[in-house]
Amino acid sequence: MIPSEHLPDRRVVATAIGVTQLLGWGATFYLVGVLAPFIARDTGWTYASVVAGISVGLFVAGLVSPRVGRFISSHGGRSVLAIGALLIAAGLMLLGAARNYPIYLAAWAVIGAGMGAGLYDAAFSTLGNIYGTNARRLIAAITMIGGFAGTVCWPLSAYLVEQFGWRETCFAYAAMQIAVSLPLHLLVLPRGPRVATAQDGAPERPVHLQDGERVIFALLAVVVTIGSAFLSIVGTHLLPLLQARGLDLALAVTLGALVGPAQVGARMFEMLAGGHYHPSWTMLASATLLAVAAVMLFTGLPSVALAIALYGAGNGIGTVARGALPLAVFGADRYPVLMGQLALPILIAMAASPYLSGLAFECGGADWTFAILMVLGVGNVALAVTLRALIARRV
Repeated sequence: MIPSEHLPDRRVVATAIGVTQLLGWGATFYLVGVLAPFIARDTGWTYASVVAGISVGLFVAGLVSPRVGRFISSHGGRSVLAIGALLIAAGLMLLGAARNYPIYLAAWAVIGAGMGAGLYDAAFSTLGNIYGTNARRLIAAITMIGGFAGTVCWPLSAYLVEQFGWRETCFAYAAMQIAVSLPLHLLVLPRGPRVATAQDGAPERPVHLQDGERVIFALLAVVVTIGSAFLSIVGTHLLPLLQARGLDLALAVTLGALVGPAQVGARMFEMLAGGHYHPSWTMLASATLLAVAAVMLFTGLPSVALAIALYGAGNGIGTVARGALPLAVFGADRYPVLMGQLALPILIAMAASPYLSGLAFECGGADWTFAILMVLGVGNVALAVTLRALIARRV
């Protein structure tokens, strides 16, 4: 247990973990959006087959996440996040060296283990384990920095792949994990667990949900899973979808880069104002913004930039709500374990979505993919309204 007086400075932790999240998401989830066409042309594999790699990675991440949550609850997150950076680096090295499809998929499986141990869910669990119910502002802060992953890494990946090739791009991102993310995790985070709740010294509750809590948890899992599937589809296919609508790669990257500032702006508002309202409102606002963006993209309204900005804002605060809402509803002592349980359906949905939507894209073009997004978005608003009502009844 870490004494209160020895807790690391929150500003340092937020900055360091924010940077590692930016690099982690840029080196994994956002990598395929730029590299997939280049990999397909170089290897002869189909676009859907290439995108299936990230699906494998996310599926493995979902499988390891419950164990990650339990480990963080008992031992803290420092070693877990450090191992995550090492696994991502090893997977990227293997990916860059892959000469056949089974090795390509095996590389993504290694990357996926690193994603489960090193991305948002593990980071949120680590912060909740260290700072308890005071972690909400830190969660918002690290997602503000991590929200620039697409803005920074899409242009960087586009430059690297055009200048050096997709294999060298993988090696470059692997080097960043070793040179930047690994030392930040080891130097900044404390050893061991400590839950610093307002009721320090109170006996721990078992990880058990009452009947009413189980309903809320199940509905929460559905809402965040649909929101994550939405993110997975857009994050993987946005650039090819925009190109299918007639935009060249440079303009598609420019428009895609709007996601980062929109995410960060929305997260900044949440960080400054979030203490004045329950995070269930944040979840509802996120679902609504995503639905509006999906309708705009499907109907082909002229302001693609506005639709992308709304998507970025909705996804931005949705990530914060995913971390803050379980903390507010279920408490800090059960938080790491429950976050690990939530991560399983989230990441499995994120695993299936790129491949299935890639098939839809190949069969029906951008219109089919945008239609899927619209159905997911509108349906999730209704579920988020129900979730808010159940939580309000309990509060």
